[in-house]
Amino acid sequence: MTVAEDRKVTELPGPPSLGPYYASAAARAALPGGSGRSLPATELVRRGVTVEQRHLADYARVCGFRIGNALPVTYPHMLTFPLQVVLMAGRSFPLPLPGLVHIANRITVHRAISPTETLDVRVWAERFTRHPKGAQVDLIGEVSAGGETVWEGRSTYLARGATAPDGPEGGDGTADIAEPPVPTGPANALWRVPGDIGRRYAAVSGDVNPIHLHPLTAKAMGFPRAIAHGMWTAAHAAAALEGRVPDACTYDVVFRKPVLLPARTELVTEQAAGGAWGLALRSVKDAHKLHLVGRIGG
Repeated sequence: MTVAEDRKVTELPGPPSLGPYYASAAARAALPGGSGRSLPATELVRRGVTVEQRHLADYARVCGFRIGNALPVTYPHMLTFPLQVVLMAGRSFPLPLPGLVHIANRITVHRAISPTETLDVRVWAERFTRHPKGAQVDLIGEVSAGGETVWEGRSTYLARGATAPDGPEGGDGTADIAEPPVPTGPANALWRVPGDIGRRYAAVSGDVNPIHLHPLTAKAMGFPRAIAHGMWTAAHAAAALEGRVPDACTYDVVFRKPVLLPARTELVTEQAAGGAWGLALRSVKDAHKLHLVGRIGG
């Protein structure tokens, strides 16, 4: 990808501390009036980024990955997400950061990424559109090494009850993702998702959105209980197929019903003829209640 002519590049000197950004965004969300009607023409960049090995180990432990010679398929999201927060917490961002719900994600890994490589990270926003339940926006992340793009991610977020400029709706967050068939076979794994997984994942990801942290803060955002992070469920599902997916792959996920914490869920995986894997995370009590549908493969 190339930098759009109308985007201003802002370089960050180091990893941002996300707490103050969430706090300022929460204070601004409580004020009357919106933040704006268009996306900021800004691209945030960090150069010379190295992976902190203890953080990688903590992430692998929470999500279920092994430590190996390549970063887990979802780990580079940890590098792009802090820049997403900085962008979404800005005064010119049109949607309130508190309460944003991650509804879809596409990851493209172009090659295996060594945990010791030096990386450059870029983030910008695009596709601010209407949604049947409010408004949605895409945050785009790109990771490169030596001028070569090695990882790309598109995160689609929903602001329930918000408004977007007039124009075609973005649908359900899957306009750029062909939703894969839903595997319907027996469960491959039972997940007993603990009530504190939102706080544990927040500790490694920096995603301290209040919908994930405590029942009371989740209720304030319209949820009956705290919900699991979408990217934790996506990562935990990918970890179940570790070693069976090529280094260069695409991982599409659509987040359906939120996982209310604590929960008992089951993962179903199914390999298609071309070698890619279909994924579904569903409720133990109701197999028709889907939390995640995905596809990962070359």
